[in-house]
Amino acid sequence: MQKEIKKGPVIPVSLRAIFLYMAKWLLLSLIIGLIAGSASGFFLYSLDWVTFFRESNLWIIALLPVGGLLIGLTYHYWGESVVKGKNQLMEEFHSPKKVVPLRMAPLVLFGTLVTHLFGGSAGREGTAVQMGGAIADQFTKVFRLRPRDRKILLSAGVSAGFASVFGTPLAGAVFAMEVFVVGRVRYDGLMPVFLSAFIADWTCHAWGIPHEIYVVPFFPAFSLLNLLWAVVAGIAFGLVARFFSFLTRFWFRFFRELIKWPPLRPVLGGIVIALAVWLIGSTRYIGLGLPVIAESFSEEMYYYDFLLKIIFTTFTLGAGFKGGEVTPLFFTGATLGNVLSFFIPLPMALLAGMGFVAVFSGATNTPLACTFMGIELFGAEAGVYVATACIMAYFFSGHTGIYGSQIIGSPKHLLMGRHQGKMLDNI
Repeated sequence: MQKEIKKGPVIPVSLRAIFLYMAKWLLLSLIIGLIAGSASGFFLYSLDWVTFFRESNLWIIALLPVGGLLIGLTYHYWGESVVKGKNQLMEEFHSPKKVVPLRMAPLVLFGTLVTHLFGGSAGREGTAVQMGGAIADQFTKVFRLRPRDRKILLSAGVSAGFASVFGTPLAGAVFAMEVFVVGRVRYDGLMPVFLSAFIADWTCHAWGIPHEIYVVPFFPAFSLLNLLWAVVAGIAFGLVARFFSFLTRFWFRFFRELIKWPPLRPVLGGIVIALAVWLIGSTRYIGLGLPVIAESFSEEMYYYDFLLKIIFTTFTLGAGFKGGEVTPLFFTGATLGNVLSFFIPLPMALLAGMGFVAVFSGATNTPLACTFMGIELFGAEAGVYVATACIMAYFFSGHTGIYGSQIIGSPKHLLMGRHQGKMLDNI
């Protein structure tokens, strides 16, 4: 008589596939988070050092044209394949062609540090996102990933870079799912995107890198009137975000048409910025502007602070210097919110916090990510106010933005339906 062979429980193929999927992305998320978080930690430490050196040796601002030439020559001879930066990551996401060259990471790191060392006005999000995306994309070949998986990989790299550089993992994850297509949130990479964000943020903290803390000490009781005031503020933030995006494009095209040889563009831009700093007699509008952002939550700002920061930043980046736009957008929104407190009966710190995230929302077309960022930074009590401001800013910024390669998935208004499927740069 044949002996009966006992068999273990049969695992359904679909369930087995889920476990394999989770194991694969857990490994990739761990690797991406650790590397991107460490890269952001090194970047933030270096950025603090060059900022401190510049503020202690203001004569170095006179050498900004030299710094511009260094950046221009570096990208002209070694960085033409990665010169599009964040927009290149988006283009590869939408139309995959080849793995993003790893050189994007060290080149943007070098360019951003030089920009800040010599006195340009720029941010840090662009650098962290480019480093995270370029690092993550290298594993496409290592693990022989399919095009569908490569999109998830790029999103995970973006979320890791964003989360670690700002210390906001929830916002970083949602940003990566929201930023590629205007009006659409992608859920296919939900697990790896969130895991990469949290691991990268933890890694950056583990290296002992601090993040800025902003406090909104008082929240007024919710009422219909306060909600209407938040709507009014959100409209103002959206219009300013629209202006920021317009000037970003304007200066880029201006320098491209004025000077045909790219390395000379940041030289001319550096001369103008250095002279402007000398004429103003202050470094208030160059660099990240973190001290001014912090002050806007408790002290009265100049009514023109937000406008000058917009001009300095868009001119710096349009001339070919490197860095991000988001921290200058924080500066713009916080100082604008501070000024609006003279006209809108909401607390100064609350309006500064609303502007902090809402102008960012309008310029990047990521209202959900910015709402989560507001909650992470200012607490759950800020939720209804920052959400209202971010949503209104998103709608009133129109089909514009600082990421020209964003594709419109769902038009913001029914009257703008003809824009669906187009890149912002092609509108």
